[in-house]
Amino acid sequence: MPKLVCVRHGQSIWNLKNLFTGWVDVDLTDQGILEAKKAGSLLKEYKFDHLFTSVLTRAINTANIIQSEMGVQIETTRDQSLNERHYGDLQGQNKAEVGEKFGKEQLHIWRRSFDTPPPNGESLKMTRDRVVPYYNNNIKPFLENGKNILIVAHGNSLRGLIMYLEGISENDIPNLNIPTGSPYLYEMDEKLNITLNKYL
Repeated sequence: MPKLVCVRHGQSIWNLKNLFTGWVDVDLTDQGILEAKKAGSLLKEYKFDHLFTSVLTRAINTANIIQSEMGVQIETTRDQSLNERHYGDLQGQNKAEVGEKFGKEQLHIWRRSFDTPPPNGESLKMTRDRVVPYYNNNIKPFLENGKNILIVAHGNSLRGLIMYLEGISENDIPNLNIPTGSPYLYEMDEKLNITLNKYL
C-alpha cells in the first residue's frame, strides 16, 4: 500500500526573525538543519520512490539533508507549484510590527483566513488552488501505482494539500498549524483512501 510523507522545511532564517517570508529565498538556521536531520533519522525505515520539493532553498536543503541522513538519493522533482504562499506586500515585514500597524485582527485574517489575501499576495485558497492540481496531475499517479512519495514543502502549501486530502473545512483550516521539520505520514489503500495519518 502506498505511503505519502509530507515535511515542512526546517526553521528558516526569517522564521527565526518572525518575518513574512513567502517566495523570498532564505536558507535554514542551525536549528532548521538539526530539524531536517531529525526528520531524516525518523524516515530511515521508509523507502521512497520519488521526492517532490518546491524551488525554494529552504525546502531543497531540507530535502537534501533528509536524504543524506537516510543515506539515499531519491529521484527528485522541484516545482514552484509547491512554493510557500506568496505574501505580497507583507514579504520581509515583521509580523509583530504588521500587527501593530494594521491591528491584530487584520494580521490574523491575513495569516489565517482561507480566502482573504494580503495586498498583492495569495490567500490560502489561491495557494491550495495551485497545489491540488499539481498533486492530482503529478504526485497522485505515483501513489496510484503503489509508490511511496516524500513531499518537502512549506507551511501553507502543505496546509492546502492536507485540507484537500483530509476534507478539512474552510472554518477549521485556520486551526491547522504544521510544525517545521516534523514528518507527517499518510498510509493509503489501493484506492488512495487514507487508512492512517500521524506525525512520526
